[in-house]
Amino acid sequence: MATFDYIIVGAGSAGCVLANRLSANPAHRVLLLEAGPRDWHPFIHMPAGLAKLVSKKGVNWDYHTEPEAALDQRRLWWPRGKVLGGSSSINAMCYIRGNPLDYADWAAAGNPGWDWEAVLPYFKRAENNERGGDAWHGVGGPFNVADLRYTNPLSHAFVAAAEEIGLARNPDFNGRDQQGFGFYQVSQKGGQRWSTASGYLDGVRGRPNLSIVTGALVHRVQIENG
Repeated sequence: MATFDYIIVGAGSAGCVLANRLSANPAHRVLLLEAGPRDWHPFIHMPAGLAKLVSKKGVNWDYHTEPEAALDQRRLWWPRGKVLGGSSSINAMCYIRGNPLDYADWAAAGNPGWDWEAVLPYFKRAENNERGGDAWHGVGGPFNVADLRYTNPLSHAFVAAAEEIGLARNPDFNGRDQQGFGFYQVSQKGGQRWSTASGYLDGVRGRPNLSIVTGALVHRVQIENG
């Protein structure tokens, strides 16, 4: 029976990063388990395939929330990725970081090291922004960030209308200020989706100390002598 130093359950956005980082040390034997399939379906890599992906049960856990009192007991549909790359393989590819105040609240709640100034270097380290690097963006990282290749004329009219009534246009929602109107960047490369599987797994699949198993649903973790 094969033995491993690390077993990662779920090859989603976090699991792909963990598998990459842990297996970078050749002394670590790493097993990555994913309940869903490989990310081979063409709709995953085609941005226009988004509409098909969210209803494709083979790559979507198809969750529903619990009834919400404030929503008249309605349950909301909550699609989540069940495939290599997790939800980064089926989402809308919008690349927008959390608001700096959210991270400040985390730190204030008793989580030192989670304020905006502390997490920004890691955003930059992960990023390969096709606009280039600056105080807020990185280049050379595994996660590719690009501008939209196509923007609908109606979207341009909407942004222009916002400017006409005095609202600020924002060219970069991940820069100095997140307020305003404009076009967001996307997690794409060469016109195709760039998931965490694309950025963190594809280049390291050949590592002899990394094993990736799909179609592996984990029901429980049994610990002995632990």
